[in-house]
Amino acid sequence: MSGAELAPGQPEAAGTSNAVVPAPATDGAVDLSVHPSGIVPQLQNIVATVNLDCKLDLKTIAFHARNVEYNPKRFAAAIMRIRAPKTTALIFSSGKMVCTGAKTEALAREAARKYAKVIAKLGFPAQFKEFKIQNMVGSCDVKFPIRLEGLAWSHGHFAQYEPELFPGLIYRMQLPKIVLLIFVSGKIVLTGGKRREDIYQAFENIYPVLTEFRKLPNPGEEDPLAQLAAAQRNAEKAKALPAP
Repeated sequence: MSGAELAPGQPEAAGTSNAVVPAPATDGAVDLSVHPSGIVPQLQNIVATVNLDCKLDLKTIAFHARNVEYNPKRFAAAIMRIRAPKTTALIFSSGKMVCTGAKTEALAREAARKYAKVIAKLGFPAQFKEFKIQNMVGSCDVKFPIRLEGLAWSHGHFAQYEPELFPGLIYRMQLPKIVLLIFVSGKIVLTGGKRREDIYQAFENIYPVLTEFRKLPNPGEEDPLAQLAAAQRNAEKAKALPAP
């Protein structure tokens, strides 16, 4: 299962591939033109679908392939897993497949191709058609607590907050169409995007709102973020001083 291409005679259908967006740089630098907040949400899961364009015998796949679960009384699909990229596929007898667990668009496509290759090696005329990313989940931490009650009251048309049922506030953004789970700790989960740009834009849209409803420290306490900013300013001043 290490190859990334289909077996000979199983080409990918022309014109059906999604453009793969490169992952952001990992050298620690943040492009403030794209992320004015200075925070980059990290993708945690990508759900993609692909059409193998052939009927499949799931019992044969479960019997001959490794790391496959199939219990038709519980679920109509066979569940296959691979370690690299670490993903899970739901394989249906219709030839449709759902791949979950990848953290980049490129890894989602690579994993889907590996599953297709495994099925092709079992004798099925599997193609690789209509690959499409259906959902992306990202997360980040704004590093300050948030007044969820005030946010829910002020943005009642978009926000739902019922702490007795769920500890987070559910914010349904219209443009881009993203659902955000906002927690009092400052941790944010974004889901529903089909492009990473949508995840990034949704966070930049909500960030000013989060700062507006930032929970301030108790009277007499120092604001830790203000302390950090002051320490950074002092460090910059120290660097600017001439050497003795």
